[in-house]
Amino acid sequence: MANINDNYLKLAGSYLFRETARRRAAFIEAHPEADVISLGIGDVTLPLPQACIQAMHKAVDEMASADTFRGYGPEQGYSFLVDKIIENNYKGLGIESDEVFVSEGATSDCGTIQEIFSTENPSAITDPVDPVYLDTNVMAGRTGTLQPDGRYQGVTYLACNAENNFCPELPEKPVDLIYLCCPNNPTGTTLTREQLKKWVDYALEHDSIILFDAAYNAYITEEDVPRTIFEIPEAKNCAIEFRSFSKTAGFTGTRCGYIVLPKTVTGKAADGSRQALNPLWNRRHTTKFNGTAYIIQRGAEAIFTPEGKTQVKDMIGYYMENARIIREGLSAAGVTAFGGINAPYIWLKTPDSMPSWDFFDKLLNDVHIVGTPGAGFGPCGEGYFRLTSFGNREKTIEAVDRIKNSLKF
Repeated sequence: MANINDNYLKLAGSYLFRETARRRAAFIEAHPEADVISLGIGDVTLPLPQACIQAMHKAVDEMASADTFRGYGPEQGYSFLVDKIIENNYKGLGIESDEVFVSEGATSDCGTIQEIFSTENPSAITDPVDPVYLDTNVMAGRTGTLQPDGRYQGVTYLACNAENNFCPELPEKPVDLIYLCCPNNPTGTTLTREQLKKWVDYALEHDSIILFDAAYNAYITEEDVPRTIFEIPEAKNCAIEFRSFSKTAGFTGTRCGYIVLPKTVTGKAADGSRQALNPLWNRRHTTKFNGTAYIIQRGAEAIFTPEGKTQVKDMIGYYMENARIIREGLSAAGVTAFGGINAPYIWLKTPDSMPSWDFFDKLLNDVHIVGTPGAGFGPCGEGYFRLTSFGNREKTIEAVDRIKNSLKF
C-alpha cells in the first residue's frame, strides 16, 4: 500500500476560496433571482492590454511556421523578457540576468521556494496573510499540528492589526525564514522604507532569509513605500523577491511571474559551509519546470513597450478608482476600513465585532455581495473582512450603494 504524506492531514478545513465559492453557489441555487456581486476573490475583470494581445497574436503566427517555431525554451525565461524586467524594474540595483527566473506566477513560487530549505527551519509568517505561505509549509512538514487557537505549532505568527498599524513587530526569538508581503494581501497596507530596512537588518543579524512577495508593487502610489526590497541595498544578501504579472497586467488566466534571487544570498549546508541559494533554485526550477510558454512571455514583454506601459497604467488606475469608491463608501456608511491606497484590497473592521464568517453570510444574504472573511487569512484576521477592487465599475458602485443604503446592523 502506498503511504501518504500525513502532513496534508494537518491542513485546516476547506481552502478559503473554495468555501466562499461553495456558500455563494448554495445561495444562488436557493435564490436564482438574486443579482450577486462578487468583491471577493482577487481575480481581474478587465481584458489583457492590447499591446499584450497583439504580441501574443504575432507569437502564435510564429508558431505556425517551421522557420520561427519555438519548442522548449530556456527554463529560466527568454532573454528578451528577462532583460526587460531588469531594465524596467531593477535598473541600477545590480540585479543580473541569471538572478531572474521567469515562472507561471507568484503563488506557485511562494509555495515552492521552501523546497530548497531544510524542514528544520523555523518560519515567521505575518498574520493575516495569503494562505499559500502557511499551507505549503504545513504540506512540507515544517510545522507541528493545528492548535485550538487556530495557529500551528512551530510557526511564529507576526500579528498585523489596527493596533500596530498593520506593521509586524520583529520576532522575539530568531527565525530562519521570514515571509513578508508588501503591499499586503489581504490588508492592503504597506511598509515604509524605514520599516522594511528594520527587517533587512534583522535578517542580516540573525542569518535569516526574507521571502518578499511584491506581487502588488505596481499599485503603490506613495513615495516612501519601496517598489522592491532591493531598494534596501543590504537586501541582496538576505532576500528573495517574488513578482507577478497577474494583477499588474491581467495575466491571471495566462500565468506569468518571476523570482529574483541574487547570487549573494546564502544558506548553511549540513557540513557548516555557506551555499549560494541561486544555483539550488536553478536546479529545482530546471528539473521541475519546463519554462513559461513562449507566447505568454512575448505577451509579458509587451507590457514594457510604451503602449503597454500606458495601457497597464490605465488598467491599474481603473482598479484603484474602484478602490477609492469602496473605501470612501465604507467610510460614509460608518465602517472602518484600511488599505486601498497602495493596493487593490480594502480591509474593513466588521461592525459590532461580528465574526468574519457571520459578516460574510450577512453581506451575502442581506445585500447579495460576496467578500472574503478575514478569519480565512489567519487568527488575526478575525473581526476583519476583505473586499477587492477588481470588479467592473458599475457593479462596484452598485455594491457600495447597497452597503450604504440597505445593510442594517
